[in-house]
Amino acid sequence: MSNPYNSATERASILGPTLYFKGDLSAEEDLLIQGRVEGSITHTQRLTVGAQGTVKANIRAQLIIVEGTVDGDLQAEKSVFVKETAKVCGNIFAPTVSIMEGANFSGSIDMDGKKAGQLPGKHDAAVVRTAKVAGGAA
Repeated sequence: MSNPYNSATERASILGPTLYFKGDLSAEEDLLIQGRVEGSITHTQRLTVGAQGTVKANIRAQLIIVEGTVDGDLQAEKSVFVKETAKVCGNIFAPTVSIMEGANFSGSIDMDGKKAGQLPGKHDAAVVRTAKVAGGAA
């Protein structure tokens, strides 16, 4: 039996709105979360938390798009997009961050340019740039 991903031009998975997942989730294809996830998420591609999605986990991915609710830190190699329907409570670490008007965000943003997840050493602590942004329209 052949692997359907071998011939697919775009590899993507969807966790539907009735799905509840608890634990460590990792994958190498794009993922759309419309259900509930608790634990940790590590991805090598694009991860989208859909409008119905609720995530209580730290997320690490290449690109993160949030339309739903996330309670946890977001670490992206490329960028994080927080859409107007999103509610995010956690810190964002990414070279590029976009927060749309109307989004609800509570946390700090670090766009230092270091690889996501790499914490600054003792001598680098003064160079980390963070910004605090509070909520949007409810």
